[in-house]
Amino acid sequence: MNEPADLVINTRWIAPVAPVNTVLENHAVAVRDGRIVGVMPQAEAHRHYRAEREVSLPTHLLIPGMVNLHAHAAMNLMRGIADDLPLMRWLQEAIWPTEARHVSPAFVRDGTRLAAAEMLRGGVTTCNDMYFHPEAAAEAFAEMGMRAVVGMVMLEFPTPYASDADDYLRKGLASRDRWSAHPLIQFSVAPHAPYTVSDASFARALAIAEELDLAIHIHVHETSQEIADSLAAHGCRPLARLARLGALGQNTIAVHAVHLDETDLELLQRHGCSVAHCPTSNMKLGSGIPDISRMLAAGLRVGLGTDGAASNNRLDMFHEMRHAALLAKAASRDPTVVPAQTALRMATLDGASALGMADRIGSIEVGKLADLCAVDLGAVDCQPCFDPVSHLVHVAGREHVSHVWVNGETRVDKGAALLHINDSELLRLSSVWQTKLSN
Repeated sequence: MNEPADLVINTRWIAPVAPVNTVLENHAVAVRDGRIVGVMPQAEAHRHYRAEREVSLPTHLLIPGMVNLHAHAAMNLMRGIADDLPLMRWLQEAIWPTEARHVSPAFVRDGTRLAAAEMLRGGVTTCNDMYFHPEAAAEAFAEMGMRAVVGMVMLEFPTPYASDADDYLRKGLASRDRWSAHPLIQFSVAPHAPYTVSDASFARALAIAEELDLAIHIHVHETSQEIADSLAAHGCRPLARLARLGALGQNTIAVHAVHLDETDLELLQRHGCSVAHCPTSNMKLGSGIPDISRMLAAGLRVGLGTDGAASNNRLDMFHEMRHAALLAKAASRDPTVVPAQTALRMATLDGASALGMADRIGSIEVGKLADLCAVDLGAVDCQPCFDPVSHLVHVAGREHVSHVWVNGETRVDKGAALLHINDSELLRLSSVWQTKLSN
């Protein structure tokens, strides 16, 4: 047999994520029409496929493209603008005033371009985004060739983007309609947080999510103050309020979920919700350390997110995997929780599952889209290598990413990004916005 293939990747190791705890040695992945058509030993692949292009990666680990389950991509233009502040002071004193002066479609388009380039270079092929001007974000992600779920953000108060909650939804839906046929772009309903959205607005958002079968992407239980304020204003904790409103379900992505009691955990479990764990942002803002070991023991889907570069300050899923594993061990005083294979699954298949995309991405399986990342473990600083997945989480960094594919199309080749916009232009755009934001 000699079937045609667009691409055959021969690599030292493959961590397919599914089946669990599996590492394949000296195997190959064959791709045709953007999908994986074969995963087999290299010698067998050589006999089975006639490849238009063949890539040899003798010191590499091939993993699924990573899924950033929570980001504000355009905030890359505010990287480092306000450090060392708690969440509400950070928002009220720095972020919201800056956004009021500067956020525009051009700001979002350029910031998202910068973020997509950073993520792709770091092995991230899918981003679950939440920000203003979703039309501009969709344009940027599509231009960069990156898969994205663009949030139709919703707030009660006016911004330069929209006047009220209904206006946010109306504009978000118009953007979704324009992008409904694009192969890389999907949309979610993204009410910002319980403390910025009213009950009536939640009801409208939930009706739209149900009608269009969209994910609900929302910050929740990020700080202890948020919970105290909800008890004072609504007589219940935020998750209890969301449950009362019917906002919890298998399509709900609860971002941060740092402060959970047993009742909160039971609500998330009973309704089949997912959690977007953002360990680096949680640490930097001093929000706290969620009990991930309890979430996993309860069977919750926990994916990983970077949050925005204004509160991280990098969109680096290698950092998130490592921090997620180490914080869970330290918080539980149990070194067995969140082993490397679990951290990798959180960064890939669990994020895909949270987005309702596990049938298409998140693992290296026949029939799935060829969103792939190769990490070179051959450098001196990665030697010796007894367990490649352990090295991925605890040794390697995004600087070791050598190749990235989205839908089987090369986005990073031998460490060089093959994007529709070059580094010189990205640097120019960044410089322009830095000057504007500094004045």
